[in-house]
Amino acid sequence: MASVMSFPTRIVYGRGAIKELPGELKRVGASRPLLVTDKGILQAGLLRFVTPLLDQAGVKAQVFSDFEANPTDRDALRGIEAFRAANADSVLGVGGGASLDMAKAIALLVNHPPPLEQYDDAKGGDARITAAVPPIIQVPTTAGTGSEVGRSTVLVIDGTKTVIFSPFLMARAAILDPELTVGLPPAITAATGMDAFVHCFEAFCAPGFHPLADGVALEGLRLIQTYLPRAYDNGKDIEARSRMLAAASMGATAFQKGLGGVHAIAHPVGAHFNTHHGLTNAVVLPYIIVHNRRAIESHLPIIARTLNLPGEPFAAMFDWVLGFRKRLNIPHSLAEIGVPLSNPDTIGHEASLDPSAAGNPLPTDAAAYARIFRSAVKGDLKLAG
Repeated sequence: MASVMSFPTRIVYGRGAIKELPGELKRVGASRPLLVTDKGILQAGLLRFVTPLLDQAGVKAQVFSDFEANPTDRDALRGIEAFRAANADSVLGVGGGASLDMAKAIALLVNHPPPLEQYDDAKGGDARITAAVPPIIQVPTTAGTGSEVGRSTVLVIDGTKTVIFSPFLMARAAILDPELTVGLPPAITAATGMDAFVHCFEAFCAPGFHPLADGVALEGLRLIQTYLPRAYDNGKDIEARSRMLAAASMGATAFQKGLGGVHAIAHPVGAHFNTHHGLTNAVVLPYIIVHNRRAIESHLPIIARTLNLPGEPFAAMFDWVLGFRKRLNIPHSLAEIGVPLSNPDTIGHEASLDPSAAGNPLPTDAAAYARIFRSAVKGDLKLAG
């Protein structure tokens, strides 16, 4: 059976890359973008990197920021109202994963009627998405999700994190400027960076043959090992910030091969308890590694060599992950980030249905996901095996 391998969109990369924004908008015929950004970006004043450039170029942009940290379909409906009120012709996403995902959801709704649930990838909704999507330009201000080069948007619909996937949702250009990430606090730097790490790790361990994605994933892991601690220790380290932006986009490129159990659990946990996605992934990762051990042991020698980890590969990799999380002050349990052990069977059921579950290297049912969730809440790795 044939497989399809594709790589992401145009990337404008490096210090000062944001100055190319007006030219990129002009290149795709965008003169009236809806600027989608979250309230945190507005409060931090990060639009100072963007709006003067637009003003100088005569680009009229209206700002939309009325959405949650875990965006919902209702947020997207407010966004399309803002798009039409502004007579916009394009969408410009500026911010973290929530902003970039919201930008894609709004762009989809321009010529695709609601409800958004009908475009759920798990239900074959991609077949309903056509090329009639206005131009999207993405400018990440965090180095984690890689949504700027991704083909999907993740929204909470009826209490469930839903993935909407289509190549037509890809940005016409992604602008990766490390100066826009300098102000990230250490905790957010760590959480988003670990999100990128999990993308690379799960993609490499996902079943199937995709050597292009595997190579990108391994280099992403190496970059994160080297540069995430530096960015965490010194937020003004431009080299570290720039390499982490590259690694984040690499993670999103690699996971076209698949994700796995970490994301399968993180999605319902985020939907039910409104946790930060990257932080949730970082906490859950070692519990899934323990669970998947017999299915991923053949992958770990390559990862261990890439990260220059001596010793028996599984032990070396597992101990390094625990130490790396500790180095970045990532909590060990979900309970430490406010997740109670209140509905493990619901989380397990939803995890088993999550599209990411299809990429888990070890077939895992709802009961097993519920057990892993319990172990992650309690902080007991022995329960995950």
